[in-house]
Amino acid sequence: MEEKVAFKNLHSREYQGHKKKVHSVAWNCTGTKLASGSVDQTARVWHIEPHGHVRDGSSFNRSDGYPFAYAFRMGKAKDIELKGHTDSVDQLCWDPKHADLIATASGDKTVRLWDARSGKCSQQAELSGENINITYKPDGTHIAVGNRDDELNILDVRKFKPIHRRKFNYEDEWHFCYFNSAVESYTSFSGTVEVLAYPLLKPVDTLMAQTAGCYCIAIDDRKSNVHTGRTVHQIPGRAAMNSLEWNPKYNLLAYAGDDKNKYSADEGVFRIFGFESS
Repeated sequence: MEEKVAFKNLHSREYQGHKKKVHSVAWNCTGTKLASGSVDQTARVWHIEPHGHVRDGSSFNRSDGYPFAYAFRMGKAKDIELKGHTDSVDQLCWDPKHADLIATASGDKTVRLWDARSGKCSQQAELSGENINITYKPDGTHIAVGNRDDELNILDVRKFKPIHRRKFNYEDEWHFCYFNSAVESYTSFSGTVEVLAYPLLKPVDTLMAQTAGCYCIAIDDRKSNVHTGRTVHQIPGRAAMNSLEWNPKYNLLAYAGDDKNKYSADEGVFRIFGFESS
């Protein structure tokens, strides 16, 4: 019998490092690092301890040669910054087969591949529109990128060049993610999830997901919390959500939204739910 999670006894913790609001959060395949992308034109990589510690690349050395430093339990330490984009980093995703490779999509019409250990950009692709969505194929061979013109580009990871392009006729913004052999996409205003067969990208199904706009979606890969489809817990928020993602190893849910401070300025924070203490 699977263990039930007592969500009501768990808490969220706040992490701050960006100068403007966070548009995207994503865990690497081992669940040890979290990346955040922001309107401030940067992405950041955080090493999250499942019990609440944050490790970054600023000091000391581990036995395996990689540097780390333990930070405040509330996550206010510096992290590894990925700089190079000239517009908002609207979404990012990790290589599903490599725990230190991350791809970012930006409004500057580029997609960049980064090494999270060094913080350096190793590959860059120039595309035709302002990129707002990005995801890897589960085997790590292709990257799908969506832009504001409702165009989908498929990149070959080895060459880091587009190999397929398709224009959709959606009237509003959309988001997609790979799931098994299909691409799931949903419109941001109608509240539906559109399921497409891959690689032909033909419609398979339409799911009524929300009564208002859908802006983000997260799949629990362990399938431990979605047996019936009923709501098991609600996490209160202060603003509209931009991104959320389950940790692949632990019951930790990262999320980020349009949070403002008392001066109506972007807070530049994200939060992680699932800790035993706040």
